[in-house]
Amino acid sequence: MSGDLFTFEDVAYRLSRSPRRKRLGLVVTKEGAEVRIPQRCAERHGHQFLRENITWVRDQLRGVAQRQAQVPEHHFAFGARFPWLGNALELDRAACAADAGIRDGFIQLYSRAREPGAAQIQAALQKLYQREALALLHEKSAYFAGLLGLAFSSVKVRRTRSKWGHCTIRGELQYNWLVCLAPEPVVDYLVVHEVCHLQHHNHSREFWALVASLCPEYKRLRRWLKDNGHTLQL
Repeated sequence: MSGDLFTFEDVAYRLSRSPRRKRLGLVVTKEGAEVRIPQRCAERHGHQFLRENITWVRDQLRGVAQRQAQVPEHHFAFGARFPWLGNALELDRAACAADAGIRDGFIQLYSRAREPGAAQIQAALQKLYQREALALLHEKSAYFAGLLGLAFSSVKVRRTRSKWGHCTIRGELQYNWLVCLAPEPVVDYLVVHEVCHLQHHNHSREFWALVASLCPEYKRLRRWLKDNGHTLQL
């Protein structure tokens, strides 16, 4: 967020303008509260809107703080444990780049530095996770698409802020690689969800029926991702 910081009682907030916005809106994130106002709206209306909704804003800020407290703090060092498919695996040092990978209950990480620091280990670990996640998600996408007789054009991974997965009209499957920290049934649900979009580019009854045909427990797994997705951090 940008702009001047204002305070009402115990709540700090900012105002932001948007030429496309037609009405006042409120957004609460870990950065704080933001009042979004139309381009030609007087600032006093934004301040008044915040005051009128101050109880809701406080509730949201408390929820954000609680969720933030649930995010694990990782110690980036060899010998520490990191999540992969819901399991805590020990980080070991690989003898060479060819040995790097996630297998046999260990995360094998290669580093040229004799004594890499925490930031170096974190950066290298994230690259390793992206590589391993891409391979795993491509394999799972091919499996579930094959069950439905569907085809995709590509699989990509990236770290997104709002979506765990996406299927484009061109058949490109995109995933947030952090989902691979979750238990494997959750990963399977996400892949099934995006693969089913190859046939139904909507969330119609037909779409959810197709999801259920491959993942009968999708409602429980979708709820797990919604409730715990914020804890999947590396």
